[in-house]
Amino acid sequence: MSLIKRQIPNFITLLNLLSGSVAAVLAVQGDLGVATLFVGFGIFFDFFDGLAARALDVKSDLGLQLDSLADMVTSGLVPGIVMCQLLLQSIDSYMDLDFLSSEVNWMIFIGLIITLGSAYRLAKFNIDERQTESFIGLPTPANALLILSLGLILEYHPESFLIPLIENTYVLIFISVLSVLLLNAELKLFALKFKNLNFKENWFRYFIVIFSIVALLLLQFVAIPLIILTYIMLSIALQSKT
Repeated sequence: MSLIKRQIPNFITLLNLLSGSVAAVLAVQGDLGVATLFVGFGIFFDFFDGLAARALDVKSDLGLQLDSLADMVTSGLVPGIVMCQLLLQSIDSYMDLDFLSSEVNWMIFIGLIITLGSAYRLAKFNIDERQTESFIGLPTPANALLILSLGLILEYHPESFLIPLIENTYVLIFISVLSVLLLNAELKLFALKFKNLNFKENWFRYFIVIFSIVALLLLQFVAIPLIILTYIMLSIALQSKT
């Protein structure tokens, strides 16, 4: 029975990996909406595997490594593929007709720097003892949601003011580079884990949760980049006061 108990968190982590693997296949096929749904499943499982490990008191080094490997697929590989797809669409729409096809094909792989940056960030996380109560750099799930939201906005909000930016090849390259920098920046960001319900100690967590819900209800997928930006700016503001 104890063996089964120890494996429950690992099984949940494998569901994260399975979700990410399905999302990767869908992203390659260009089905970005459903791919995002499966990434959402993966992030859900990623949250609950740690919760299960703490509740059952069965945290292990194996679970830590398995968690990072699963995140590498769900929150590292998939957003890289999605950015490649977005770059491909932008190049087809906006690049000069005389642009050499071989160069175009290579340019789309710039999106994979997001995958490389995610791998580096996850490796650092495993050995960085400073990240027990907060994050140093943007967490890979948050970054994945940021990148995947661009495809959702493109598909479901064609009238959004963000569309011209998402369809611009050079803006997408800039976002890819910025993503890598945010993932690995020496930037302290607060975690959303509530140790207690005390408002004074957790007001910023309550704020970001309520803000996210309201923004999603009003703006739907367009709200996701705004939520990530607000989270980063609020974290910086909190650090400036300490």
